[in-house]
Amino acid sequence: MSWHAQIITLFPEMFPGTLGHSLAGRALKDDIWSLEPIALREFGIGPHANVDDTPAGGGAGMVIRADVAAAAIDSARATQPDLPLLFMSPRGKPLTQARVHELAAGPGALIFCSRFEAVDERVIAARGGEEVSIGDYILSGGEPAATVLLDAVIRTLPGVMGKSASGEDESFENGLLEYPHYTRPADWEGHIIPETLVSGDHGKVANWRQQQSEKITENRRPDLWQAYSKKNHKNSR
Repeated sequence: MSWHAQIITLFPEMFPGTLGHSLAGRALKDDIWSLEPIALREFGIGPHANVDDTPAGGGAGMVIRADVAAAAIDSARATQPDLPLLFMSPRGKPLTQARVHELAAGPGALIFCSRFEAVDERVIAARGGEEVSIGDYILSGGEPAATVLLDAVIRTLPGVMGKSASGEDESFENGLLEYPHYTRPADWEGHIIPETLVSGDHGKVANWRQQQSEKITENRRPDLWQAYSKKNHKNSR
């Protein structure tokens, strides 16, 4: 059975979008994963299929109704009851590579793409949803965030990447940011590939890459470096 993604959205035509191309697109054609966009508007209220209303307590914007959201979620779960329910939200827990691997190891995901100000808080708790953020910034809707999450998960599914080892040294896989990469020409505008990388000494290359990863991580992501240093100091005891 392929990894299955259900996407509840006001704009089902946005999917697969970029996920229909490159690695994810080929994997979709090969049935490594499957996609089911679900139109939230089909569960709207009244002759105009309204999905939102004004926020309780006043304020700007609109809020997706709990009854509408719950109806869409319940309909999706009727066919796929085992999928974790994810709400794409800037206030959610940051998406990490570890969480990506957890999701990839499961049967799929039911992703709710919010619009307007938010979705009614009650439906998140009542349906056991997990709020997920892809960064500390605001998007116009959850669809781009869902695409990012799916792309991250799909590329880790068995059979998607050409070589199983191609993702092992990437950023975040071992707690560090990835080392620099180079290719031909060896001399480009006076910039030379580091001598170690063309030495043919695999041990030296591995050491150089490790040192570069540590240096870049320490300079650019002190939070990751602190966690990495603490973990490795503990393991070295």
